[in-house]
Amino acid sequence: MEFDEEQQLVSELKKYITDTLQLSRLSDEELEEQIGQIAEEHLKDRYVQVGQKVSIVEQVYSSIRGFGLLDAILGDDTITEVMINGPEHIFIEQSGRLFKLDKQFESQRRLEDIIQRIVGLAGREVNQANPICDTRLPDGSRVNVVLPPIALCGPTITIRKFSKTPMTMERLIAYGSITQEIADVLAMFVRAKYNIFISGGTGSGKTTFLNALSNFIPKDERVITIEDSAELQIAGVENLVSLETRNANSSGAGQITIRDLIKSSLRMRPERIVVGEVRGGEALDMLQAMNTGHDGSLSTGHANSTQDMLSRLETMVLQGAEGLPLEAIRQQIASAVDIIIHLSRLRDKSRRTMEIAEVVGYRDGKILLNPLYVFREDENSSAEKVSGALVRTENPLQNDFKLKLSGIRVEI
Repeated sequence: MEFDEEQQLVSELKKYITDTLQLSRLSDEELEEQIGQIAEEHLKDRYVQVGQKVSIVEQVYSSIRGFGLLDAILGDDTITEVMINGPEHIFIEQSGRLFKLDKQFESQRRLEDIIQRIVGLAGREVNQANPICDTRLPDGSRVNVVLPPIALCGPTITIRKFSKTPMTMERLIAYGSITQEIADVLAMFVRAKYNIFISGGTGSGKTTFLNALSNFIPKDERVITIEDSAELQIAGVENLVSLETRNANSSGAGQITIRDLIKSSLRMRPERIVVGEVRGGEALDMLQAMNTGHDGSLSTGHANSTQDMLSRLETMVLQGAEGLPLEAIRQQIASAVDIIIHLSRLRDKSRRTMEIAEVVGYRDGKILLNPLYVFREDENSSAEKVSGALVRTENPLQNDFKLKLSGIRVEI
């Protein structure tokens, strides 16, 4: 059976089922069983391969109770990102490369129905009054939705798929992002409550690295995680509170921001505050928390280098407190942030740790950085393939006070 013929049959079966069955009275299992029986009846006089028959039943079920075409895409573990630019243009990322799928949604109305279902599952809303929404799927995948008239090409969805297995340092070592020696050093930094920022561009693996790093947190501590869409997978910590932002409703009320959540978390007796991403005025609250006894905080931010992360933090703090003098902001950053880890997505689409640097103070109007590890390419690198490693610089660790305080007597 050709693709167009299959899609026509799926459409006919869906219409027949929605017209004849009382869907609200059927459980998911009962509906799937009924679809299977009806499909069998419709196809009894035609030869259809077993695999195609199963696919037809799945598509009909998905179009009624699931996410339609999205179900098959999300079920493929090799796909890491999905980009839908209107009903006819679907792109996916596999192995770091983009491909256009030769599939499309039946109509813009169908795509809009799926969007409302996705958004509704997380208790959020998106409409013409609020055409932009960040949400997540039940499995934790991160979703961004933009509706017309803002999106000129039609309803736009971007889905960053959620890994079913939490990222660990062991897996990062296996991927070649860091070495065992560096992982041991980072574990000591986390245990000794160094305040760590992870910087990098879009898709460089910041959240993935943060997740791996957070698993070094001692299991007996109280940890508060704060995110736009909850996706961190911190394993083994029982005293864990996960907080998530909320968009304003259609009347403009009820918004809960990262800033609100950071302020609230300070009254929850946290031993660690983990903020998924800092991108605005909440940077000021984060720095103040770090400077007022809440050591061991972890967070990420968009930046092109470790130095650029400091500049971005300055800009973000100014968004939250325009009147603050730049010198005061820089002193606040220098005393709050201990370690910056910079990640990058390289020309061969691989994700690498490019630099680990410590913030060593403020002098002559500048925040001083001390690079501890830097990524260097070796002779095997080419225009198509990056080969290299994160190597130790000759600079000794200067800020070892927290290590000594926690009883770790190791030279780094």
